[in-house]
Amino acid sequence: FPAWTYNGRTPGPTIRATEGDRIRIRFVNGSDHPHSMHFHGVHAGVMDGVPGSGPGGMVNSGEEFIYEFDAEPFGLHLYHCHVFPLARHIAKGLYGAFIVDPKGGRPPVDREMIMVMNAFDTNFDDENEFYAINTIPFAYFNKPIKIEKSRPVRIYLVNITEFDPINSLHLHANFFDFYDHGTTLEPTSRIIDTVMMCQAQRGILEFTFEDHEPGLYMFHAHQSEFAELGWMSHFEVVE
Repeated sequence: FPAWTYNGRTPGPTIRATEGDRIRIRFVNGSDHPHSMHFHGVHAGVMDGVPGSGPGGMVNSGEEFIYEFDAEPFGLHLYHCHVFPLARHIAKGLYGAFIVDPKGGRPPVDREMIMVMNAFDTNFDDENEFYAINTIPFAYFNKPIKIEKSRPVRIYLVNITEFDPINSLHLHANFFDFYDHGTTLEPTSRIIDTVMMCQAQRGILEFTFEDHEPGLYMFHAHQSEFAELGWMSHFEVVE
């Protein structure tokens, strides 16, 4: 897939900070096309990374710009290119997760993981041929994610799927608490097993398998097409 990438990977590197930290990113455009970085969060207009906002709104080939702002509010956010045509710049891979931890932190868990729901239009007809979390179709179906049954799990879930209005995550044989956008310390939804998200929506899932027998437990998109085309995964629960 001829991707456009931040630091050579899709999704781009996860940027993580604590609420109130000063973030400074030197963005160098080494590609043949203009690009930018638009962060979901609070910042000045000149740091918004959209055309017309200033020199960081469209960084031309061979140029650079420094994005600088304070990390706020705490929560799970994202960044992506905002140069037009926006759909094509996102679909080709220019996005990543942006986590801002609260100053006091969150309760410790055994496993924290980032899952970016994405998809790929490999023949450029504005429809997706493959769906995945973290880019590789069926990656965690073939190589399940191992978790200890007695330890809580936290998933930072971001939807950046282009060309489809929604994506979703369904957890088999279990339920989770959900923190919409991660901007609260109390769940915004409790004891649910499916969450639906439009593009750019995100949230934090917390759950445990402490009352379950060891074994394979599936999780996947609850759009059957997405699951059959790659967005299907397993947890391997162990003692």
